[in-house]
Amino acid sequence: MALFTSSSSSSIAGSLSHSQSSQKLKAYPSSSFRPSDRSLEHHSVSTRRQCSVTPVFSELKRSDSIVPNAATMVAPVVVEKVETTEDYEKLARRLVQASPLEIMDKALEKFGNDIGIAFSGSEDVALIEYARLTGRPFRVFSLDTGRLNLETYKFFDAIEKHYGIHIEYMFPDAVEVQGLVRTKGLFSFYEDGHQECCRIRKVRPLRRALKSLRAWITGQRKDQSPGTRAEIPVVQVDPTFEGLEGGVGSLIKWNPVANVNGGDIWNFLRAMNVPVNTLHLQGYVSIGCEPCTRPVLPGQHEREGRWWWEDAKAKECGLHKGNIRKQEGVHLNSTNGNVNGAVNNTNGDAAADIFSSESIVSLSRAGIENLVKLENRREPWLVVLYAPWCRFCQAMEESYIDLAEKLNGSGAKVGKFRADGEHKSYAQNKLQMGSFPTILFFPTHSSQPIKYPSEKRDADSLMAFVNALR
Repeated sequence: MALFTSSSSSSIAGSLSHSQSSQKLKAYPSSSFRPSDRSLEHHSVSTRRQCSVTPVFSELKRSDSIVPNAATMVAPVVVEKVETTEDYEKLARRLVQASPLEIMDKALEKFGNDIGIAFSGSEDVALIEYARLTGRPFRVFSLDTGRLNLETYKFFDAIEKHYGIHIEYMFPDAVEVQGLVRTKGLFSFYEDGHQECCRIRKVRPLRRALKSLRAWITGQRKDQSPGTRAEIPVVQVDPTFEGLEGGVGSLIKWNPVANVNGGDIWNFLRAMNVPVNTLHLQGYVSIGCEPCTRPVLPGQHEREGRWWWEDAKAKECGLHKGNIRKQEGVHLNSTNGNVNGAVNNTNGDAAADIFSSESIVSLSRAGIENLVKLENRREPWLVVLYAPWCRFCQAMEESYIDLAEKLNGSGAKVGKFRADGEHKSYAQNKLQMGSFPTILFFPTHSSQPIKYPSEKRDADSLMAFVNALR
């Protein structure tokens, strides 16, 4: 990914600015959000680098913020012809090798005041920096769920001051939140899943925000979430939400950093001296609500810090649920899977089994049941409960095989039990499984297995666990 210096960003801005000066501010229709009655004034953004285009801002004070429009920066009117899904699929293919800056510029150019950047308070601040580098006016909105970390709120404030913008915050419906909390308590998501809480605090507020837009910009990346974001294009017709005009196909979704890896995002932020959420310095990578986010350990995938008590397949809150439609067949078919069989995906291809090694014993349902019943075993066992489609299981395959080879001939057995499909309920009820992978140690003197408590799954950590118990 190309990095831009202050001098190059000025030249970029200059080349993009010729069409801006002659355009007029868009008048708000009577049915949409109106800014406060105070006049709009032209002034330049106070930033570290000088762009040749002067963006136009609303002179709203913080106390004047009125919502449902998802932004505060006023951009020129851009009239575009109606385009079909096929048009955007072609555009996505044409932009597949484009830089995030080029994609961002295209998005802002096409939709003007009818597009907003969705900002979560994480490394997606890169989107705001790319938008600034285009020299075009841009709009930013964010979802305040009421459960964010204090550090995230401070970060929002820092970004507003750094870029001279007003982030438009969307809030959940107070009556809905009150009903959920009074009925189920403050932490019901630990017991029955995060979807209901996310639907009230995030999805519905987002839906309201997007109804005032024709397009939105997200920070999704292909390397970001196991099994759900691997195929996202740089631009698409939003498969889930509706836009200003209503109906299917009324909202366009831009993902400028879809093809950029996380490391390059952070190189870009450091090079441009962009402020970042201080939670990143504490080990947080993917940041959401405080009760549902925790730091990750070295070697863990960034999404393992989100909703860690649930399966890998559930690592979406609903804002981008359209991503998982192509993957649903994997999980639905797995409910009917055989422990010794392969799981089919939507294309009919077989998911290859994992943890394949002569040092690892593959246990059938009868085998694991017998192991559980034994009270006096000849040797201790370490067993991983897994699903071959689980990216977290795949990530630890090499370390688990390495461990098995080190333990070979030591008097300890290493096994695996495929616990998805028809065996998932048994694993949850009898084997303490909360999510994939779950690692159990069966000592020689007790039938009760001991669950590995850590998510640090390198060979040395697992070896220390075994040695401490055998």
